[in-house]
Amino acid sequence: MSPRKPSRNFEWSDAVQPLIEKYGGRNHPLEYRNRYQLVVMVLLAAQDTDKHINEVSPDFFKAFPSMKELSKAQPEQLYKYIETVRNFVNKTRWLVSLAREVGEDGRIPTTLGELTNLSGIGRKSANVILRESKLDPEGIIVDLHLLRVAPRLGVASGTNPDKIEKQLMRVIPRKDWGEVGMAFSFLGREVCRPTNPNCQSCVMNKFCAYYRSMKK
Repeated sequence: MSPRKPSRNFEWSDAVQPLIEKYGGRNHPLEYRNRYQLVVMVLLAAQDTDKHINEVSPDFFKAFPSMKELSKAQPEQLYKYIETVRNFVNKTRWLVSLAREVGEDGRIPTTLGELTNLSGIGRKSANVILRESKLDPEGIIVDLHLLRVAPRLGVASGTNPDKIEKQLMRVIPRKDWGEVGMAFSFLGREVCRPTNPNCQSCVMNKFCAYYRSMKK
């Protein structure tokens, strides 16, 4: 069922506060121990699952404990550690290229522009890295869960991640950019599921276009 347009008698900047209060500050599902591991795992997790990346990463990091070791590797040396990861051939090439660009863990970039210039790192990945590094947000994390949840709520429309991010950035204050993306993601994982969403327990239901349409 297509959601109706939401009433405009509220501001999204206020409406998302209960969502941020409930889910903001939660640890990302990727179980990394430092920024090097974070960057590698975020890159590997694209089009795969956090759970799977958590499973394969310990052996990978035993073999390549830092950017320095990874930068000296050939892509084929990574295969046996991540061959079950989706798109692993391209990801191995990106990882080695990224490591050679960065060189050392302490030189991992700290801005969105610098991060997205690295091999295999797009806006979503860069926004995750900034959030988990507790750096100033420059955008909003848009993952598959947010792509489903935001249009259901009526806070954004369409299916293009970049366009949805821009829509959210227009209506949500910058101070909340760092947490709101992951808050949407956790809502999508736990409550606003693809089928049979648990609308009754959702902290956003009074603002949700989909929920109102179901009550008609």
